[in-house]
Amino acid sequence: MSTDTPPSMGVPTELRQNWRSLLIGGTIIAILGVLAMLTPFATGVALSILLGALFVVGALVHVAHAFSAQGWTGAVWEGILALVYGLAGIALLANPVVGLATLTVLLIAYFVASGAVEIVMGLRLRDQPRWLWLLVSGSLSLVLAVLLWLGFPSTAAWAVGFLVGLNLLSTGLTMIGVALTGRKAATPSETDTVGV
Repeated sequence: MSTDTPPSMGVPTELRQNWRSLLIGGTIIAILGVLAMLTPFATGVALSILLGALFVVGALVHVAHAFSAQGWTGAVWEGILALVYGLAGIALLANPVVGLATLTVLLIAYFVASGAVEIVMGLRLRDQPRWLWLLVSGSLSLVLAVLLWLGFPSTAAWAVGFLVGLNLLSTGLTMIGVALTGRKAATPSETDTVGV
């Protein structure tokens, strides 16, 4: 009697059957990540413009809600929200480079908050295995926040675009790894029946 477990054990059927689409998607996302990392300023400006457009759409939604709100106080609050969203969106669309600087400051604040939370969690979980990983991750987030702040405003030209690209690359490579696990676990019949 063999004690070897077949490669498909523990791997969901859906992953074994659909690994190709996950591999293709992961490859595209990884390539986009590399492109974003190679052109961080253009990526950051594009994100600033996209965020501005989303704020304008949000303003229009709040205007529509203002007309359907119950009572005049609801309409006033929806109108105020529409004004805030609209001004933020127009400001980002009118000058995306300034918006990129604002996004960099928000990114720094995120790293500070995330790092502080991870350090506190790591210290509170000292009796758990691998608690040190939380402490190291939080410390790296704080170091990155300090470095971005010390280099500000010049870091605004590359930080957001580069870090978004790095995130896309990491996500894409993870998807590729999961897809290859599905391919390895796929039986010949699952590989033959599913087209590319």
